[in-house]
Amino acid sequence: MPDARDDAGRRFLTLADVAEILSTSVAQVRALVQSGELRYIQIGGRQQYRIETVELERYIERMYAESDAKARRGTIPDDASN
Repeated sequence: MPDARDDAGRRFLTLADVAEILSTSVAQVRALVQSGELRYIQIGGRQQYRIETVELERYIERMYAESDAKARRGTIPDDASN
């Protein structure tokens, strides 16, 4: 399984790579890209997105910061296992 931190020789990831790292679907990663939550570059033809590994790590850190803030406010959902 690709890991953004361990694959130092690889600067850019496909949406499928990111989906595998985050254990989610390509459709969900595409939604993150299209909403602007996850920075990307577009290369070549239509919808050929690439995510720089550093941008994926920044996204993950932002998500941790958001969940930490929610935990401090006591707004963690009951079913946090998903």
